[in-house]
Amino acid sequence: MQRTDVTEMIITERILRGIKWADVAERVGLSKEWVTAGCLGQMTFTAKHAAIIGDIFGLPEEAVLVLQQPPYRGSLPTAVPTDPLIYRFYELVSVYGSTFKALIHEEFGDGIMSAIDFRMDMQREPDPAGDRVSITMSGKFLPYKTY
Repeated sequence: MQRTDVTEMIITERILRGIKWADVAERVGLSKEWVTAGCLGQMTFTAKHAAIIGDIFGLPEEAVLVLQQPPYRGSLPTAVPTDPLIYRFYELVSVYGSTFKALIHEEFGDGIMSAIDFRMDMQREPDPAGDRVSITMSGKFLPYKTY
């Protein structure tokens, strides 16, 4: 059984059972963003958390074990995303990536923002002109080292 098989089982059961990602995260005891990424095959669950996921989605024991293995990260099927919502993130980085880089380097120096030591929060932001998507990303700054 491959991680992609487990991901497909989770997606199917989520739809069939009408389960919300926020409800899964609440039972697991972690953020909805991290748990959703894990259920979609991008994070490694502990044995305890994998067992909870297995219970929620009625997964076989083999699938629960697979959830505890480090995944091959990166879930996009193409280099340039074709899904309109995901493409907007690609577009955002294409347009503002150099701005992010310049401002981070000015503020912190030469380095990167970690996607490993990372937090994300996604919320609905009411707005009279139409609700907005608010995403906060926080990654540890990792300076390049000389050696």
